[in-house]
Amino acid sequence: MNKKHHSNNILSNLGIESLNEMQETAQDIILNDNNVLLLSPTGSGKTLAFLLPVLELLQPEILSVQCLILVPSRELGLQIEQVWKKMGTQYKVNICYGGHSIDTEIKNLSNPPAVLIGTPGRIADHIDRDTFRTDKIQTLILDEFDKSLQLGFHEQMSFIIGRLPKVNKRVLVSATSDIEIPKYTRVVNPRVLDFIVEEEEKANLSMKMIVSPSKDKLESLFNLICSLKSQSAIIFCNHRDAAERISDTLNEKGIYATYYHGGMDQDERERALIQFRNGSISYLITTDLAARGLDIPEMKHVIHYHLPLKEDEFTHRNGRTARMQATGTAYIIVHESEKQLDYIDYGMSVLDVKNVISLPKPPEFQTIYISGGKKTKLNKFDIVGFFSQKGKLEKDDLGLIEVKDFVSFAAVKFGKVKELLKNIKDEKMKGKKFKIEVARNVIKKEEEKNKKF
Repeated sequence: MNKKHHSNNILSNLGIESLNEMQETAQDIILNDNNVLLLSPTGSGKTLAFLLPVLELLQPEILSVQCLILVPSRELGLQIEQVWKKMGTQYKVNICYGGHSIDTEIKNLSNPPAVLIGTPGRIADHIDRDTFRTDKIQTLILDEFDKSLQLGFHEQMSFIIGRLPKVNKRVLVSATSDIEIPKYTRVVNPRVLDFIVEEEEKANLSMKMIVSPSKDKLESLFNLICSLKSQSAIIFCNHRDAAERISDTLNEKGIYATYYHGGMDQDERERALIQFRNGSISYLITTDLAARGLDIPEMKHVIHYHLPLKEDEFTHRNGRTARMQATGTAYIIVHESEKQLDYIDYGMSVLDVKNVISLPKPPEFQTIYISGGKKTKLNKFDIVGFFSQKGKLEKDDLGLIEVKDFVSFAAVKFGKVKELLKNIKDEKMKGKKFKIEVARNVIKKEEEKNKKF
């Protein structure tokens, strides 16, 4: 009875009514088998599928790390951490990744979490420094394992796994089927749970083609965005500089867009995602970095400005829409000079966007930056209280609030921002004066340069 009641509570904390078939099956198998390979499409709820059994395996009397979750990217790690925190368990979780302050991490680990999430490079670094004990780690989870292999984390993963003497349960999770499992994982003849096959045909995903009259497809992209009835979209392209150029051009034309790629520093990437998540920016232009593992809401529209060379990347990009039962559309913009790719059916229906000229409505929210976060003892309730009492905001004027280690971001209705900033100009929050201002968009370095002259 206890276990059932326990999981009902967790589901209501997560705002979920019941588990899907994959999650139910995975939970039982992970609890009963010691080597599991879980194959399931992006967006199907894999995180919960392994976190629920992990929770049952934890023992309250053990006061050091019991489960290690290795992830290829910080974004995926932060997403798993959020889910664990929302579950409302009694157990501590921490995350370690490159670009995060190592001193903060060492301090966090001095009171060890039961669940530790991290990228292979940073976890290997901590094991090197002996900042946490590894002799009580019994469960090892390698999430988006295929991506970690692609990114070349073999050496670090091999080193980490070699330093975990007591692991007796190993779970590999992947969104692609045919992966070679390296010997160093010590996963031999795993129980394979393959949920990818039935999902291949995405019945609720429709595909549309836009034929661009010119080789530079910006005009067609602009028209397409104008035809989406002000709904937001992710736009994929193949190169970092293209992402920046497209974003700049759209902004010049009055469309609220930002870019996201691997060449940006951590803070800029985080800022771009926060603004997209909270509705201050409606269009995210990105490379394949955002095709998986990102914590962003379900999209109705995915646009391929460039097509990727490989079909599985195309599938991953499209995995951002039409998840579970929702419907979505993927658009591909093509020009006659482009080489046709084998995996695309060029007979799909063509959408004419030439005559659409009304700009999408501006975003409902603007992002406000606050110069304090968890480590300076600020939480969501402090910000909500301060903004409504001193800032005189109504409940509906506030959107998503995200509190990081040393900074926070709050979405505030566009029309209320000026008044809010005026009202709180000389006020203190929790007895302290914070810098509070409109968060800047991620803008091209050129603009920064021009300001200096």
